[in-house]
Amino acid sequence: MSKQLNRRRFLATTALATLPLAITACNTAQNNAQTTERTTSMSLETSGERVVAILIYSGFTALDVIGPYDVLATLPDTKVHLVAETTDLVTSDTGILTIRPTATLADIPTPDVFLVPGGSGPGAMAVLENKQVLEWIKTAHETSNWTTSVCTGSLILGAAGLLEGLTATTYWASQQFLDRFGAKFVPERYVQEGKIVTAAGVSAGIDMTIFLASQLASDEIAQAIELALEYDPAPPFGTGSALKATKEMADLALQLVRDRTAS
Repeated sequence: MSKQLNRRRFLATTALATLPLAITACNTAQNNAQTTERTTSMSLETSGERVVAILIYSGFTALDVIGPYDVLATLPDTKVHLVAETTDLVTSDTGILTIRPTATLADIPTPDVFLVPGGSGPGAMAVLENKQVLEWIKTAHETSNWTTSVCTGSLILGAAGLLEGLTATTYWASQQFLDRFGAKFVPERYVQEGKIVTAAGVSAGIDMTIFLASQLASDEIAQAIELALEYDPAPPFGTGSALKATKEMADLALQLVRDRTAS
């Protein structure tokens, strides 16, 4: 009897927790049915919601995108788009995970907030010289409230000319490249310079966007998002910082990154 009651309680709790998501999905489906297949930039940016654009490109690192996406998508009155040059499928640096962008760069030229993730492999190298992407970043930065990056995404901001004379952070193994763009590396989880916020490698994007949530909404909302995502890191080994790593551990970490990257 007690097991049955516990099961019922579990199902009821789960149903209550997911009900808002179900309602949102239903409303989204209804709204989509009433719109054309091709959404214009005007309708994307004048919905009355805060517009966030997360850039994706061939060779992006998945957690750089998905971690911040989950944080920002939990903000009230916020619409998060994954943007790319086209809406064709984009493959991550492993060569396996693919994501379809929700909008093109042209669809969202002036987001309130935009985020540039890091990546590896040929695609990530190519984006550093992609004139269309760099021009979009420059233009979006002119009107954005916040311009952000995760991991080596700060190098892309640098390539767009946004980090000259600023302090910034990036993936620990790429710090030496920041000075090529006139920026000074700081070994922090995230670094704010005015409206530009750069995060260190991969998981640091979650820390950065929770901070961003506190600025966009309130400390209370940001704290609630931490709880909603159960973000309470307690890694079993505590070796997640380059400041704590031996050379052997650093070499092994980089080898693992190289091995997982699609050729």
